[in-house]
Amino acid sequence: MSFGQGGPSWGPGGNQTPDWAALAEASAARSRRKKWLLIGGGALATAVVAAIVATAVISTDNSGSTGTGKNASQLPGPADLPTDSAEPEPSFSTVAPPPPPDPKDYISDVKKDRAPLTVDSFYPGRKLTMGDRVYAKGATNRTTNCASTTQGALGSILANNGCDQVIRATYSRAGVAVTVGVAVFETEAQAKKAAQQASGGLASLSGSGVPTFCRGGSVCRRTANSYGRYAYFTVGGFTSGKNVTTADKNVYAVGDDLTNFTFRQIRHRGEVQASAAATAPTG
Repeated sequence: MSFGQGGPSWGPGGNQTPDWAALAEASAARSRRKKWLLIGGGALATAVVAAIVATAVISTDNSGSTGTGKNASQLPGPADLPTDSAEPEPSFSTVAPPPPPDPKDYISDVKKDRAPLTVDSFYPGRKLTMGDRVYAKGATNRTTNCASTTQGALGSILANNGCDQVIRATYSRAGVAVTVGVAVFETEAQAKKAAQQASGGLASLSGSGVPTFCRGGSVCRRTANSYGRYAYFTVGGFTSGKNVTTADKNVYAVGDDLTNFTFRQIRHRGEVQASAAATAPTG
């Protein structure tokens, strides 16, 4: 005798026999439901754990710190960074320092050029060395009678431009002698004008081992220059009285050496006074 599908069946002797096929199918269905529940629960658990980890890694509070809960490492945000330093800020003056004194200013005007004027301040020692050339120093002279140190028209030129004094010195070497003279004025303009107007020339200065030279009509070389409030002149030739020509390079060399040395001495005078002014206390 049989009941519907899935029901029990009766075996011999009237004993009821289970429907094994139906039972197996039901068991399989239960297993499938359990498996899907486990898979779904596992996926959900994985998602929850991932969310927790992500939250722990990137959680940020309002102060700008990042970390995991109470043990989070606190990093300062921009608003928490210090704006003031204990070290003083560097400061720079907006006022430019004054330029150093110009040495030429101190030998261009009598009001600034206050250093003593002596023969030794221009021509010190007993000899002059220029490179490999050594010149013996002869007679020297300093006078306020400027015209007395000249020949020809130079005396009146010096006087008309306000010459204060003339300092002369003679140097000689190998039969050649040169007298150099520095004429002193109050201003640069006066000295420059006297040098430009120069005519005639400086009178040679003999003595102290140097015989008379460049007198009595002998031809000699003459020069005229100026720097600052000083005009300086030379007259040079042979101590034998021989006339000088353009071929006599030794006469030219002695005159050029004395001209260059005189210029350096005048410039050095300005440098010394400018340096003293720069280091003088201003208080």
